[in-house]
Amino acid sequence: MKTKNVLDTLYERGFIGQTVFEDDMRKLLGSESVPFYVGFDPTADSLHIGHYIPVMAMAHMQRAGHKPIALIGGGTAMIGDPSGRTDMRSMMTKETIAHNVECFKKQLSRFVNFSGDNAVTVVNNADWLLKLNYIDFLREVGQYFSVNKMLTSDCFKTRMEKGLSFLEFNYMPMQAYDFLVLYRKYGCRLEIGGNDQWSNILAGADLIRRFEQTDAYAMTFKLLLTSDGKKMGKTAKGALWLDAAKTTPYEFYQYFRNVEDVKVAECLKLLTFMELDEIEELTKHCDERINEAKKRLAYEVTKLIHGEEAAQQAQKQACAAFGGSADEMPNVTVSAPINAFVADIMALAGVASSKSEARRLIDGGGVKIGEVKVESGSDTLDKYVSGNEFVLHKGKKVHLRIVLK
Repeated sequence: MKTKNVLDTLYERGFIGQTVFEDDMRKLLGSESVPFYVGFDPTADSLHIGHYIPVMAMAHMQRAGHKPIALIGGGTAMIGDPSGRTDMRSMMTKETIAHNVECFKKQLSRFVNFSGDNAVTVVNNADWLLKLNYIDFLREVGQYFSVNKMLTSDCFKTRMEKGLSFLEFNYMPMQAYDFLVLYRKYGCRLEIGGNDQWSNILAGADLIRRFEQTDAYAMTFKLLLTSDGKKMGKTAKGALWLDAAKTTPYEFYQYFRNVEDVKVAECLKLLTFMELDEIEELTKHCDERINEAKKRLAYEVTKLIHGEEAAQQAQKQACAAFGGSADEMPNVTVSAPINAFVADIMALAGVASSKSEARRLIDGGGVKIGEVKVESGSDTLDKYVSGNEFVLHKGKKVHLRIVLK
């Protein structure tokens, strides 16, 4: 029985955004085990939902028999990628970067195998970039880069308005050099990543073709977007992190439980390993029955990232929040007196991004304590409760047991 080409899998599930020399790449991926890499700049101590699609693609590639290389950008993180940014990234110490690298490795192990014939190889580009002689780098690599062409790349356009630093201008050649190093050391022929990395990835493939006179390939994946074109994964607290200490499993579960109806099938295909026929069956209805698909999406994604036990607990908490026991409801402890403003409590508990937002929600009639609607943004908590525990409801989707200390 002929093994399915991984490109078909990625197309069927909706991953692929752009490719180069696709016919040749298809033949290569269908004929041998291909070393490929995806890069992660360790600018925080956790991956976030924006990394999720390239990670899932890496898992599909590995399952199809190809050899993943996870490149942690300990060197490039000291410069900062200008892609999709209007400001310059802050500088990090080597110690911070090293800590973040270790955090990434732990999170990646939930998706890909670090043992076996096609085990993930983890590399840190600091191992070669920090040893570079700049003059040698310019002579060896710089000659293959056209400044005119670089300035037309999307990754630089957004930075040109506010001023692109020479530091950031070096990012593309250095990422391209990473691809060259991995080709020489591991025979890496393909780089994959998000659509916003297309210019950088293409530059690396082009460098290998020019420098080594051999084929190299680039493939990017669609970004996870809302129906109005904004990046998914933003909450009242900020980014949707894969670290439970930054985004709890319950918050993670609730985010995907509440995705737009029109995005459920897409998310199931991209963010889970569920079979396509099961996804089609789950999402074939456009009425209230889509809620069952949302619950399944939330459970499967939470299980992948946090484990089955955490997913089951998040599911129980969600059920409790919508009519179950308060004991199983998600809870948070807040350091505040009984006569504190309700808006202050909401900000401290993380159900509003600020006190002013909390007051607007209250004045709009969207906040209850127990079964009683909070009347005014200037109300204090003791108007509604006498003990140190209560249930707060924000709209129809956020339900939280709050404990005062």
